[in-house]
Amino acid sequence: MTDPIPPRPHLAAYGATAPAAVRAAVLVLHGGREHSHAPVTRHQLAYLRMVPFARDIAANGARHGVTVRLLRNRVRGWNEPDLDPVRDARWALGEIRREYGDVPVVLVGHSMGGRVALRVADDPAVVAVCALAPWTEPDEPVEQLAGRAVLIAHGLLDRTTDPRASYQYARRAKDVTDRVARFDVHGERHAMLRRAVRWTRMVTAFALGALATQPDDPRITNAMRQPSPGGLRIPL
Repeated sequence: MTDPIPPRPHLAAYGATAPAAVRAAVLVLHGGREHSHAPVTRHQLAYLRMVPFARDIAANGARHGVTVRLLRNRVRGWNEPDLDPVRDARWALGEIRREYGDVPVVLVGHSMGGRVALRVADDPAVVAVCALAPWTEPDEPVEQLAGRAVLIAHGLLDRTTDPRASYQYARRAKDVTDRVARFDVHGERHAMLRRAVRWTRMVTAFALGALATQPDDPRITNAMRQPSPGGLRIPL
């Protein structure tokens, strides 16, 4: 009997794709579990939840040369100490660099994907990170965020990841970069479905603003201008 073929990461493409037309990229990262080696499929809810974000960013950014890549991880788990989704995200960043050169990249991640996005922000191509309902731990590093713009948003009714933890993370992040904003999404749970339009508009505005393809969202820039802890509990 032959061994089963191990799962491989996959990148779905949205927006501009021709190398000559691409000026910037957005990498979208889905959620998962703390421990699981089960393969990720394109039908799983954690993956499907990020499709509208990828599509909206592409719809508004394609004419400005923005390409969007939605990563499907090999397996569902974070899997300490292997950090499987971190490895997959670094692979995806390498693929973007291989195809388009040294274009600026914005990372957008939800839940575990938010943790991954924050963790791989040390890649030299990354200019900004958007972490939605991120899974953050007290010892989660922040040094890699230096020089990056950071947007965190968390539903106050979230029982899967802790909005108090993401607030504490944002306070620590403010020590290494002054461009940090965090939003409290009232009446919202982990799946980001109750106010889906607001989530999507905020993410697209942040990503395209960070890539200088449209004016910055004044709510975000005003939050970033406030000294800590100001700007870290803005209601959305």
